[in-house]
Amino acid sequence: MAAGHLARSFQEEATCPVCLEYFTEPVSTECGHSFCRACISQCWGESEPNFSWPQCRETTRQRNLRPNRQLGNLVELVKRLRVPAGPEPEGQRVCERHQEALKLFCQEEQSPICVVCDRSRTHLAHMVVPMEEAAQEYREQLLSRLQRLREQREELVGLKSAWAEESERLRVGARP
Repeated sequence: MAAGHLARSFQEEATCPVCLEYFTEPVSTECGHSFCRACISQCWGESEPNFSWPQCRETTRQRNLRPNRQLGNLVELVKRLRVPAGPEPEGQRVCERHQEALKLFCQEEQSPICVVCDRSRTHLAHMVVPMEEAAQEYREQLLSRLQRLREQREELVGLKSAWAEESERLRVGARP
């Protein structure tokens, strides 16, 4: 059981915090975090002069990324690692209670569950959907909220610029 826990810990460390999949083309940031190159590029947006890293929220103007080849090699090793608790599909977590793949999502409890949990009394009256369906729904919600936040940010940047201009105009106009 300890080996299974250790293997799952390795799998979690080899997972991108944005897409929650194994890293592909991992890159490291100046703040020391790692992401898939495609994930971090998608997070940047096109017209944003400043960027806030997704994990630590540190803001920077530069977007210097360094390929993380060692992490890429580690991910390849972890992909080949098998958890001894049973036949687990690659990269998929298992239920601690039943050692079954977590393929369903309980919407009431907001947590992944296995098919055995789904049949239990605990989840009998709960709304349960396939994990992919729940992930797609949350992905769409996140993208919608991200777009709304970007629009609000653009508006705030415009207001800040207008306030700076007005402040400068008032400062210059107040001179004797």
